[in-house]
Parts: sequence; structure tokens; C-alpha cells
Amino acid sequence: MTWTTLEDSLCLLGESPFWHPEESTLYWIDIPGRAVLRKRIDGIGTDSAAPVERWPMPTEPGCIAPARSGGLVMALRDGIYRARTWGGPLVQLAAADYDTRTMRFNDGKCDARGRFWAGTLNEAKDRPNATLYCLDARVSDQGSAPTFTRMANEATTANGLAFSPDRRTMYWADTPAHAVRAWNWSADSNTLTQPRVFTAFDAKPAGWTPDAPTSYDGRPDGATIDAAGNYWVAMYEGAQILCFAPSGERIAALPVPAQCPTMPCFGGEDLRTLFVTTVSEKRPEAERARLPASGHVMAMRVDTPGLPVAFFED
Repeated sequence: MTWTTLEDSLCLLGESPFWHPEESTLYWIDIPGRAVLRKRIDGIGTDSAAPVERWPMPTEPGCIAPARSGGLVMALRDGIYRARTWGGPLVQLAAADYDTRTMRFNDGKCDARGRFWAGTLNEAKDRPNATLYCLDARVSDQGSAPTFTRMANEATTANGLAFSPDRRTMYWADTPAHAVRAWNWSADSNTLTQPRVFTAFDAKPAGWTPDAPTSYDGRPDGATIDAAGNYWVAMYEGAQILCFAPSGERIAALPVPAQCPTMPCFGGEDLRTLFVTTVSEKRPEAERARLPASGHVMAMRVDTPGLPVAFFED
């Protein structure tokens, strides 16, 4: 299995990829580049004619998801927004309740019930005050207003959000802590219980550099789940994607030709193409020369399919 680099997909910090099945299109974002991107892909290796479309954002996007009624829902620095069409006006659904000078939204996605989850990031990384929020904008028979609820906390950089296929487990990573946590999750009542460490990694060795002989797995960034319930997580600075069984057993490691992969997702007609976003910003010149695909989106065919993207319901 080998990686293919998508043409014209270079970003400073690519994130939040998802496959839109109705459009045969991959969406993702460039956080510091303040843009949402998309590219129609008819087949890996045959997509060179399809241009990458870039939609500038007013602030840093942290994550995006498709909406069932069309368009996107997205977390920007100061809140959750809705866009009904590509390039259309942004309407705020929920305002951030934190100091936007020092914090912003980061990783997130929708659950199977159509609720949008997004976690925050403490840019100073000096304390674990990041929070995971859930926006429920589904219209009830009584016409109730959207609810915006704090679901979890005590993290520094929210990442690795994923939901098991049986809708009983939620995963959430704290990147600087080198740990992925799990909760028992009830999709119907949207409650979290029994928090625990799903898997943890050794901290970065003192003085470590990408060229150092000291081994380092990296730290957990964005994640996705396959149809078998396995958890696939991008290991920032570890140049790999790791796959864990629901038991927490490490069952696979896929080397990535970029030191800093950020988030995988499954796509393609059969959901057996694994895409991953990566980073080019602030990486050493020698590293970028050694790994010239850094910052691009990459794709690889895999044996186990993923799950379809969950749409936002409003």
C-alpha cells in the first residue's frame, strides 16, 4: 500500500477532512490559512483535472461537517456557524463562551443523531481548560431552540473525537497529554459516563528532533472509526497513523510521508480510501526537504471500510 498526494492540496495546517458521498468530494480546512477547501475525486490517481476550491474564512476554522439540508456547519474561533451554500453567508448558531483572544475551536464532527460536537484549544497550552461542546439544532415538534452544551473538559488541546459504530462509546484525545480517553455514551440521551483512558503514549523525549535516533510515536491528533469499530488516530510528529481495536490493543501502524499527520477520514465510493491531512507550517527546512509532501492531503487504499460521514441535522 502506498500513499498518493492530492494535487494542489498544500496547506499550512490541514485538518477536519470528510468525504461527501453525494458530491464525490473531499472537504477539509486549513486552520491558520483560514480557509475551507474541497476537491472532487473520481478515483485516486485520476483526479488531476479537478481543481481544489478554496473558501476564505473570517477567522480560523477548527472543524467542519456537512449538513443534511445542504451546506456546512463549522466551528470558527468565536462560535459555531451555518452556511447554506458553498461561499454563502455565515450565520452564527452559538457563540463561544470563552476568551477568544487565547482560545479557539479545534477538532470536531457530527454524531449519528446529527448533533455537532467541537472541542477547544488553549493556545498558551499552560493549563487543561479546553472543553468539548455539543450543539443540538434538531427541530422538535415543539419547535425548541438549539441547545449548546458542555460535555467534557480537563484537556489542553481537544482532538481525536470519534464515536463507535454501536453508538455506545465516545473517544476524545488531549494532544499534549499524549492520551486518548473514552466514555460510555448513550446516543439517545446524549449522556457520557465512566470516563477512562483508552490508550496513552510516552511523552516526547527531551531534546528529541525528527532526525534523532530516539523513538517517538508522536502525540494523538485527529481520529476516525472504521466499520469494525477500530480507532484510527493521526500521530502528530510521529509520521504515522495508528489503529486500535475497541479493546485498546494496537493492531496496525501506517507510516505517513509527513512528520505531522493531523486527521484521517475514510472516503471514496466504497469508503476504502483513507485520506489524511498534514502540516507544513513551522516545520524545519530539513524536514520539509526530506518529506516534500508535508502539508498536502494524502490518500491510500485500505482493506477495512470506514463509516459514512454523519450529517448535521437542523
